[in-house]
Amino acid sequence: MSEPEVVYLKDYLPPAYTVETTHLTFELAPEDTHVKATLRMKRHPEREAGVPLELFGANLDLRAISLNGEALPDSRYRIDGERLIIDDVPDDFVLDTEVVIAPEQNTALEGLYRSNGMYCTQCEPEGFRRITWYPDRPDVMAKFTTTVIGDKATLPILLSNGNPIDQGDLEDGRHFVTWEDPFPKPSYLFALVAGQLEVVESYFTTRSGRTVLLQLYVEPQNLHKTEFSMGALKRAMKWDKETYGREYDLDRFMIVAVDDFNMGAMENKGLNIFNSSAVLANPETTIDAGFQRIEGIVAHEYFHNWSGNRVTCRDWFQLALKEGFTVFRDQTFSADTNSAPVKRIEDVAVLRTQQFAEDAGPTAHPVRPDHFIEISNFYTLTVYEKGAEVVRMLRNLLGKETFRRGTDTYFERFDGQAVRVEDFVNTMADVSGIDLGQFMRWYEQAGTPRIDVAEEYDAERQEYALTFRQHTPATPGQVADSKLPLHIPVRMGLLNGRGNPIELAVGNERPGHEMVLELREAEERIVFKHVAEKPTPSLLRGFSAPVILNFPYTREQLAFLVKYDVDGFNRWDAGQRLAQEAIFDVMHAIQAGKAPTLDDTLLDVFDYLLKTPDRADRAVLAEMLQLPSEAYLAGQLAQVDINAIHDARAFVERSLAEQLHFHWQALYESNVTKAAYEPSFEQISHRALKNVALSYLCATGDEDALALADQQFKTATNMTDTRAALTQLVHRHAGKRADAALKAFEARWSHDPLVMDQWLTLQATQPHPEALDRVKALMAHPAFSLRNPNRVRALIGAFSQHNHVNFHRADGEGYALLADIVLQLNKSNPEIAARLVLPLTRYQRLDEAHQQLMRGALERIRNQSLSRNLYEVIEKALA
Repeated sequence: MSEPEVVYLKDYLPPAYTVETTHLTFELAPEDTHVKATLRMKRHPEREAGVPLELFGANLDLRAISLNGEALPDSRYRIDGERLIIDDVPDDFVLDTEVVIAPEQNTALEGLYRSNGMYCTQCEPEGFRRITWYPDRPDVMAKFTTTVIGDKATLPILLSNGNPIDQGDLEDGRHFVTWEDPFPKPSYLFALVAGQLEVVESYFTTRSGRTVLLQLYVEPQNLHKTEFSMGALKRAMKWDKETYGREYDLDRFMIVAVDDFNMGAMENKGLNIFNSSAVLANPETTIDAGFQRIEGIVAHEYFHNWSGNRVTCRDWFQLALKEGFTVFRDQTFSADTNSAPVKRIEDVAVLRTQQFAEDAGPTAHPVRPDHFIEISNFYTLTVYEKGAEVVRMLRNLLGKETFRRGTDTYFERFDGQAVRVEDFVNTMADVSGIDLGQFMRWYEQAGTPRIDVAEEYDAERQEYALTFRQHTPATPGQVADSKLPLHIPVRMGLLNGRGNPIELAVGNERPGHEMVLELREAEERIVFKHVAEKPTPSLLRGFSAPVILNFPYTREQLAFLVKYDVDGFNRWDAGQRLAQEAIFDVMHAIQAGKAPTLDDTLLDVFDYLLKTPDRADRAVLAEMLQLPSEAYLAGQLAQVDINAIHDARAFVERSLAEQLHFHWQALYESNVTKAAYEPSFEQISHRALKNVALSYLCATGDEDALALADQQFKTATNMTDTRAALTQLVHRHAGKRADAALKAFEARWSHDPLVMDQWLTLQATQPHPEALDRVKALMAHPAFSLRNPNRVRALIGAFSQHNHVNFHRADGEGYALLADIVLQLNKSNPEIAARLVLPLTRYQRLDEAHQQLMRGALERIRNQSLSRNLYEVIEKALA
């Protein structure tokens, strides 16, 4: 294919013409939906007169076009690829168009498409151009009025953004509803849904006393899965009212569950469209983590009403402005609602395992990228998760109260506008009086910063010094020498030999037992006075910055922090570092052909944790008792040996299981409860501990342990316990018992696609040699469909991202399978293809044989005709 156009941030210009009002009429039909658009437009005051009008469109059959009521002859306009260009337009005019589109044929799931007979839309980032010709960019904001017309028998529900202002019956059994959204919005926030749906309703009272109607639309068979999400929405609205002072602005807030959806959910103004997996839940079908995920996503999309809708992005380079800020908001909501330490542990685990890998790979980019070919490729962990960490650092630097004043000022200052990252950061600087000019580098520099820390203790002067050296490694397009020092908040404390916090004294400051150091230079030395004995530092508490911090802790010091640190995150982190060192000891022994042994310090720490569970709440303890993942361990090595990592981790897990068997058995039994299931924090904590204990018991392969798992599988009253038991049976290779359990699960849940996704994932991630053959066989199973993104992620995505020993097979067959699937999806759903291929791009630290196999698979993909989405990823990977 010819090289696609690259879009650069530096080339930004405001739109030549803005849209004041948009009137849309949809006459819905599977193969020939007619879309009429009336746009009242004006020349932008910053653009010169006489500039041609340029609209965007894709796969549109243009049937009519007129300007100020007069039909345009062919000579007055031209279509150039995805652009419709009209010369000689006045400064103020009305443009009418009519197009025909085919929702049934839209397998890309962008624009207007059909899912199980339901019409729905996905317009972010550039899907609206698949609906009608439009200046489809986020800085063009208009008031929308939408009339939806459809067959009343098959499409009884007709929804769009805003409030309904008219409805009625038409001839030929059709009906219509007209919706008006009084708030200007960009086209990416447009939404339409039509189908046979049931609705669950409730109400919420805003801070000013207004009553808002809450509606959750689902297919009839899913009505019993709506209660939790409705409750989550109310909790989110209450939290946003109390924490940020935000009030919802429309008369109703609607959510619709859709089976075929590329993303998790979408914050369309007033009509949020959700992937069904992100909204449907009940105890029989949903695991505890699923309930918590749904609560976070419901909150995220609701919070977007202000951080994304009322204040939106000037251009797509500013995507982190809305996504990073809103992810931070949903993370703090979940932390306030459940366990703050556990939420922080979970978020950092994702960041370190996945986002740090993105930072270290060929697709690394800044939080605000400076160019792209296909913007959908930048809906990444860097923009979302690292973007949230950047906002969190601002709160760490400003403090909670000042940060809240900053957000209030930001929303008031830019309400109804499309703005830049600078507008957000400058507002925080204005409110706080802190110079945040250097802080902007977090948005501009790619890569994960490294901080190396050295200590000195002067017993005579009773001074303890820490020297911090920061640097950021080279990334594609940014050499190491170009990376400037960042403004980094490091929250920290010091512990004495008895594990007690030390009162800090730095210069004339007496900040108490904890402080936030603000690093700004490449090297800085901080001296603490009046330190009577050499302390143990507790650094980067709460993971106060998204960095890799290296301090030469001894294993004894790490064990000390596990036992005594007052920061829950740092206790967990110290345990993870200790476990990592123990696993790497075993890995090196395996590679050297020596008999491995378990590190005594790690064994003592686990023994301590199991004997003194009151040192942490149950949920934190469940996290602390889990070993680092294989993906995380691989990320710590310059040269990755997939099989050695897998074998070493398994050895350590099995050794801990065998030597602490009695404690694991006691932990399991003490957390068994007969109480009716609730997705409450207390119950979730008990189940988490019980199932961690079950995992260790089964790690030995002991027949009694597998029988216990089998019993739990057969008697469980909730999906959390069912899936935990089934995972042990399948992943510990229990033979006929595992096969019988899989068949029983399939027979019980074959009618429920979301539950069958779990069934697919369990088999795709089993660490046994036959896993690849099983994945191939499951692709022909009725539960799998290449058209549905959830099914693809559950089977192919799970295999390539989480089954390292089988995806990285020495014969390259795992790579070949993924390449085959990616090429198929390239033709039907390019967005999913570009996301699915990413595991193939991360070959740089593998041995030469694996690198050649992975590059070979990428070359095979590159030799085909590729979408812009896939082309951009492949070219970066092979550069």
